[in-house]
Amino acid sequence: MAARWYQEAVFYELYVRAFRDSSGDGNGDFLGAIEKLDHIKSLGVDCIWIMPHYASPLKDDGYDIADYTAVHPNYGTLEDFKAFVDAAHERGLRVVTDLVMNHISDQHPWFQAARQNKNSPYRDYFVWSNTGTEYADTRIIFLDDETSNWTYDEVAGQYFWHRFYSSQPDLNYDNPAVIAEIFAVIRFWMDLGIDGFRADAVPYLIEREGTNCENLPETHEILKQVRRFMDENYPDAVLIAEANQWPHDLLPYFGDGDEFHVCFHFPIMPRLYQALKAGDKTPIIDILNDTPPIPPGTNWMTFLRNHDELTLEMVAPEVRQWMWEQYAPEPRMRQNLGIRRRLAALLDNDKRKWFCLNAMFLSLPGTPIIYYGDEIGMGDNIWLPDRHGCRTPMQWNDTKNAGFSTAVKTYYPVIDDELFGYQQVNVAAQENNPDSYLNLTRFLLKTRQHQSALRHGAFEFVDVGNDAKKNKAILIFTRKSEEQAILCVFNLTDQVQPLPTGVSPKAFDLLKQTIINNQLAPFAAHWFILE
Repeated sequence: MAARWYQEAVFYELYVRAFRDSSGDGNGDFLGAIEKLDHIKSLGVDCIWIMPHYASPLKDDGYDIADYTAVHPNYGTLEDFKAFVDAAHERGLRVVTDLVMNHISDQHPWFQAARQNKNSPYRDYFVWSNTGTEYADTRIIFLDDETSNWTYDEVAGQYFWHRFYSSQPDLNYDNPAVIAEIFAVIRFWMDLGIDGFRADAVPYLIEREGTNCENLPETHEILKQVRRFMDENYPDAVLIAEANQWPHDLLPYFGDGDEFHVCFHFPIMPRLYQALKAGDKTPIIDILNDTPPIPPGTNWMTFLRNHDELTLEMVAPEVRQWMWEQYAPEPRMRQNLGIRRRLAALLDNDKRKWFCLNAMFLSLPGTPIIYYGDEIGMGDNIWLPDRHGCRTPMQWNDTKNAGFSTAVKTYYPVIDDELFGYQQVNVAAQENNPDSYLNLTRFLLKTRQHQSALRHGAFEFVDVGNDAKKNKAILIFTRKSEEQAILCVFNLTDQVQPLPTGVSPKAFDLLKQTIINNQLAPFAAHWFILE
């Protein structure tokens, strides 16, 4: 079966507010993003995922939607959005947007109408309770901010249900009218030319007493309806599921190839960091061995960082504590059950670790995502609230506001510390340095995309022998397509390790790394072409 475009693509996660401000108001916008599309194209990516761009009070950075069919005025107009999509398509870049199905803002007209009149047709767009005691087996996701999934509304005189912030009431998908509304939203944006959706928080659409209100069969029935609607009307589009679940629990989200095309593989991500810090490949092997086969025409989606915290929800409690100690020693670096730090900061700005981790991530099965700013090794600001420390303005050059904006004050300040400050960490400074984060990103992505084995080849671990220490320190696997085979070799430690038996130092290395005296350098990464 020929691979579909989304199975072979590399995605770039774009936060419009952070990218480029064309109007001088301190917020990035679509016209500014158009100015920087050539930068995105130069990386070697194929598709842009836009974080929420809808009208919103921005209490949750746009995931609290107040109007599904309007662009936030800070970001421009619908005409600006369409111009952005057209400009991306002209460069051969596809565009997907966030579809926030589970909840809306309490400022949305639907909720305002619902709370003010029990007889309003919108009342049944939400889940209400007189006691706020139902669904007691359901976990609270934002532990740092919420004490309950129910919030009492004085105007409505009842409690409303929410899985996230109390300013984000959940929609009631037992009501067919809500499903019809979502179909209308899908049609509106697809008809503007986008290439699909990343569907946010999909496990929580339905509530049932006596369950944890996640992954319920009724939820899957609704998602299959969404897929049928997409297939009938937009057959080349992609639906991506953001469901923070174990691989076997995610399998139903692919259905029989009739639900989502792509699902995020959350558990592999923290284990990549764990393995690199511990010098032990075991966590990677265990989780991938526990990842089931998926239907033809589907794919996993992989990432190292994104706009949220680096979640540690799906590691053992003792591993979570160890990861906090290793990667987030300051309490402010932690968020919920995760870490709110950027990639380069997590890796101590060590380019060897960065290259090894990226080469490993990009050679694993799946559709990879690059988070804006990580291509230049941007840092974070742990003194900003919530997860905003990883959502600061893009650093283009060493001029005022890092070339992001001419405004006196930007939505959040640019990074301005000694190590990651915009004066030294910016696109312009890295453009002509072949060893910069920027050019290494381009090299890795373009090299990957030219290899059919890395885009869609079969995956298999390789045993490195009986030596226990060597077994843990060196990760080896093959990727094989009909056209080629590639041997991927990684040293997960800061120590020199012997080249495993059977690996020839004369084999051609796509990553152009040097092997001296049959030794793997600390944090070495190699993609060997096999005969």
